[in-house]
Amino acid sequence: MDKLFSSFKTTDLEKQDPAFVANEAISNDTTSEDDFSKTVSSEASNIAFLQKIATRLNAETRGIEPVRDDEKTDANIWNPCMLWFSANFVISAYAVGALGPMVFGLNFGITSLTIVFFNIIGVVPVAYFSLFGPGLGLRQMVLSRYLVGNIVGRFFSFINCIACVGWCVLNSICSAQLLNMVNLHGHRCPFWAGIMVVVLGTILVTFFGIKVITAFERWSWVPNLAVFLVIIARLHKSGQFSGGKWTSGPTTAGNVLSLGCVAYGYAGAWATYSADYTVYMPRNTNKVKLFFGLCVALTVPLCFTMILGAAVGMGGVNNATWAKYYSSNGIGGLTYEVLVPNSVHGFGEFCCVLLALSTIANNTPNMYTLGFSFQAIWEPLARVPRAFCTLFGNAAVFVVGCCACYYFDSFMEKFMDTLAYYGAIYISLGMAEHLIFRKCSFKAYDVKDWKTFSKLPIGIAGGVGFFVAAFGVALGMCQSYWVGEIGRRIGKDGGDVGFEMGAAWGFIAYVLVRPLELKYFGR
Repeated sequence: MDKLFSSFKTTDLEKQDPAFVANEAISNDTTSEDDFSKTVSSEASNIAFLQKIATRLNAETRGIEPVRDDEKTDANIWNPCMLWFSANFVISAYAVGALGPMVFGLNFGITSLTIVFFNIIGVVPVAYFSLFGPGLGLRQMVLSRYLVGNIVGRFFSFINCIACVGWCVLNSICSAQLLNMVNLHGHRCPFWAGIMVVVLGTILVTFFGIKVITAFERWSWVPNLAVFLVIIARLHKSGQFSGGKWTSGPTTAGNVLSLGCVAYGYAGAWATYSADYTVYMPRNTNKVKLFFGLCVALTVPLCFTMILGAAVGMGGVNNATWAKYYSSNGIGGLTYEVLVPNSVHGFGEFCCVLLALSTIANNTPNMYTLGFSFQAIWEPLARVPRAFCTLFGNAAVFVVGCCACYYFDSFMEKFMDTLAYYGAIYISLGMAEHLIFRKCSFKAYDVKDWKTFSKLPIGIAGGVGFFVAAFGVALGMCQSYWVGEIGRRIGKDGGDVGFEMGAAWGFIAYVLVRPLELKYFGR
């Protein structure tokens, strides 16, 4: 344990303008001196204009450059803990639990055990990667250049941009479905309007940066808890809940593995964001307290909301009307049936609106991280202010969400499972580098090399590991669009072991190739 939480290396970072690093990013351009001057002048003018707008709006302007020691002023461990607590105490996590009974045919007990187990193995790497923030001051996707190599790290940055937008789309559709059910027999909120409400709320919080985000996330869980408690009371009063019949055998095992893949995908996907929310914490932050605090802050809301979703899903199994609304309006329709009929309708619909707005808390870290992931892809992109990356990302969420909302069930299952594969591969490759080749020591990272190509790992081992892991995923996955040779052999319906195989194969391949990369390239 002491080795895993070993001391961070203290390095002297060069003084940099936190809002603008464009000059260094283009210093190696091979164009003529005149063309170079014109390019710099034009780009600097455009960037300065955007920066001026962001500054006047009091938005955070820092980009992906390392956070210096004198800027590490947030020593409160509660801030990242409450951020992750609120971000997971939302309707989309609750929707995952309903998949157990409604999609995979599992009873409440089996679903609950599956949720707890796969969430725990998902949150541990998220908490561990968060420890890099206080010691190194590097954003997670910049840190990836050390963990999986410079080239592969930038590839992961690109994929992470897609993941950030995709998660927000998925979350926003959950809310849009619920808002669409409000005022069922009158003027209803169309899907596109519901998505727009969530997008505008997300922009309002994320545009101004980490201070506003932290303040919002500290309390955003409170109204959500109130609504979840009302759902528990209403579900009990309805008499529709029952534990269901316990089953066993290969088919049940396959469905457990498939649900586990979804649950792990939801929890483990945060690993590609982790360090972004601890970079302002001092180097002397107690790493053990931070690690276990984050584990609890992630596990409690995930398990609570998903298990509640499973309970409501059992009601959908037992009641044909509830099942009909789930089929037509997803988790929104099912939740409406719990809260509104045979109740004080106005209050039930008010609860629906509150729960729909909970999505903003989950979309917030997605959109905040999107800006840094975008900047980490390629140096010229680092010149775009993070706040404006947030605006572009939310615009993409609105467009894609309006197209995807009519196919939510299929979109949710496929997208979340795909993220489980991606997240598992990223975690396995990153852990292989840190635990084996950097000896669990945070002193093995030189922060000053964060954008020096000649000193960063190239990414040969990371590329090979990713390629091999993809084969493992293809063999083990069990999806409507692809069933692997191993996945199809688990029970009548198949079982998804794609993320387990991908992680294992990627880890082994990385460990075998990395020594050769070090031997012949020395980095």
